[in-house]
Amino acid sequence: MVRTALRVILDAEPDMEVVGEAATGAEAVAVVRALAPDVVLMDVRMPEIDGIRATERILATMAGPPRVVVVTTFENDAYVYDALRAGASGFLLKRADPDELVAAVRLVARGDSLLFPAAVRSLAAAHTPPGAAPAAAPWVARLTEREADVLRLMATGLSNQEVGERLGVGPQTVKTHVAAVLAKTGSRDRTQAVIAAYEGGFPMKKG
Repeated sequence: MVRTALRVILDAEPDMEVVGEAATGAEAVAVVRALAPDVVLMDVRMPEIDGIRATERILATMAGPPRVVVVTTFENDAYVYDALRAGASGFLLKRADPDELVAAVRLVARGDSLLFPAAVRSLAAAHTPPGAAPAAAPWVARLTEREADVLRLMATGLSNQEVGERLGVGPQTVKTHVAAVLAKTGSRDRTQAVIAAYEGGFPMKKG
C-alpha cells in the first residue's frame, strides 16, 4: 500500500517517473543495479536484507550510484542513523504529505541532502557514549575557518544557496568549501559530513 501510494504521487509529477519497485532488500539492490535510477526511496525495514544493508551494497558497488532517501515510521528509529552513516542522503517519514515527498525527491536529485537538524542531532547523541564529549578528530584541526563556518551551516540544514547568502559568497565558492569539507571529513555527501561533525567532536558553536 505504501509503495502504491508513493508511485501514484511521484508518477503524477511531469518531471518524475517511477522506473521500478521492489518488495525486499535483495530485490531492491538488483532492481537499482539494473535500472540505475536517479533517486531511490528505501524502506529501512525490509525482508531478506534491511534497507541499511541494501543501501550499503548499492552505494559500494555502483559507479555513479543514485541518491538514497530512507523511509521510516519514526524519526528516532535507530535504523535511520545507520542508514545515514551508510551513505543515504536523508530520510523521510512515511506520514509525510505528498508535497513533502515530491520536494524531498527533487532536493536530493539536484545533489542536496535531506537533513532534519534536530533529528540528526538527537540520533547522534543517542549513538554517542555517555560522559565526556568526544575528542576532536584529526580532521577538525585541518578545516579552515571558512570551511568550519560552512560545516556549521550545513548542520543546520541549509542548502548551498542559503549558506552562500548567509556568508555573503557566491554559489561556486560554497561548492568549493563544501567539497573541501567532504574531502577532509572523508564523507560521501553533506549528511555524512554532519554526522562526522557530531561524532568527531567538531564545535558546533563558533568560538
